[in-house]
Amino acid sequence: MTVESIVARLLDLVWSPALVGLCLLAGLYFSVRTRFIQLRALPDMLRLLFSSSSSASGVSSFQALSLSLSSRVGVGNIAGVAMAIAYGGPGAIFWMWCVAFLGASSAFIESTLAQIYKERDANGQYRGGPAYYIERALGQRWYAVAFAWSAVIGCGLFLPGTQSNAIASALDGAWGIPASASAAGMVVVVGLVIFGGVRRIANVAQVVVPVMAVGYLLVAAVVMALNVDALPGMARLIVDSAFGTDAAFGAMIGTAIQWGVRRGVMSNEAGMGSGAHPAAAAEVSHPVKQGLVQAFSVYIDTLVVCSATAFLVLSTGAYNVYDPAAASHAGMLVANVPGLAAGPHFVQHAVESALPGFGTAFIALAILPFAFSTILALYYNAETNVVYLCRNQHRPWVLRLFQLAFLGVATWSAVNTATVAWSLGDIGVGLMSWLNIIALLLLQKPALAALRDYEKSRRAGIDPVFNPQVAGVARAELWNEIAARGGK
Repeated sequence: MTVESIVARLLDLVWSPALVGLCLLAGLYFSVRTRFIQLRALPDMLRLLFSSSSSASGVSSFQALSLSLSSRVGVGNIAGVAMAIAYGGPGAIFWMWCVAFLGASSAFIESTLAQIYKERDANGQYRGGPAYYIERALGQRWYAVAFAWSAVIGCGLFLPGTQSNAIASALDGAWGIPASASAAGMVVVVGLVIFGGVRRIANVAQVVVPVMAVGYLLVAAVVMALNVDALPGMARLIVDSAFGTDAAFGAMIGTAIQWGVRRGVMSNEAGMGSGAHPAAAAEVSHPVKQGLVQAFSVYIDTLVVCSATAFLVLSTGAYNVYDPAAASHAGMLVANVPGLAAGPHFVQHAVESALPGFGTAFIALAILPFAFSTILALYYNAETNVVYLCRNQHRPWVLRLFQLAFLGVATWSAVNTATVAWSLGDIGVGLMSWLNIIALLLLQKPALAALRDYEKSRRAGIDPVFNPQVAGVARAELWNEIAARGGK
């Protein structure tokens, strides 16, 4: 049995229809329980983006958002969207949108919980995330440890490979740079940042993320303007394919849903728990403030950046769609660009067709900051869980060993096959999602209580300041200390 076949079996086991349904239904449930906070609180989300500053213990709301977006906005927004179209058809994009809309409420719940139950680490820095709120609020240490290990494996060992592999693939396609050379350069640059700690990571992220996103969106807008006549037909194709009313993709409804949800969760990470880690690091006066900011990041990721990629690929016709009934995806339902592998090559071909001599190099260059920032964010998420697992023993050598392992796996994945890298990444996402979404369903009450407390202050015209005892939230020790010091 080959490594590829073992990974494929694990992937089918983790990403069963049950997980797809759980992601969608949990998002719908939290939307109803919060009275669709992702819609009615949009003005607050925008207002809060720049409302806080960093402190000795925490980063600002915008830095936390940038760190979260570093994880959400990555290669998945380019290569991942193209792969969703290739394996799930154009209808997969519709289901990605559904995951983003519903998942924004899941992101709100998990990020608010992360803020409520955050701690200070040995260096006085805020730390938090699913492992922390599972232990404190649920009281199940074994469950918290299980999630922490899943995050160390998923964010630290599985997911970085998708980013480093895409960097190597794009540079090879654009300029013929060997994967080994790309891997070596990436390890040096990433190593210089991650050994500097969370503040250096956050400082890099708040610069890289806005620049890379704006540049990519501007080029996407130009290409779509040049193909504006194709946009109405493209929109119909997405909707018809999503519901099986398109002749070519009528039998792909289940596949479209599965790939749309899988790629959507991997891209925007709503419900996966990874966005909760940077949310806990923010310095805010009320947990709900950062919960709203993190919910907005889901929109930026999927409804803006992922949609730009989908429109690029579909409006220019630069895609193939594999027949799900064919063994090993040998057959194709659509072969617009035969011989072109699914992934960043679709997007490179799309931009190149509209802007000859520019597209291939631009996408290769765009992937570099996308993937680089995501690797940094993945490292931070994994590091937070390493710190959690070792927080009762001072073992700095464990963190150093993990840093070396992280860099080693990223290097190995850069020179390995894309199929294995993406499958391992999907397994990591799936494991974390199973554990975190179940925890959110069990732990929603403190987040909802915090939301009621926040909205009560807003209605009274008062800037919300969190006091767990007033809000009726138990076991939020750090916030009790902050409240006792007058909110400082």
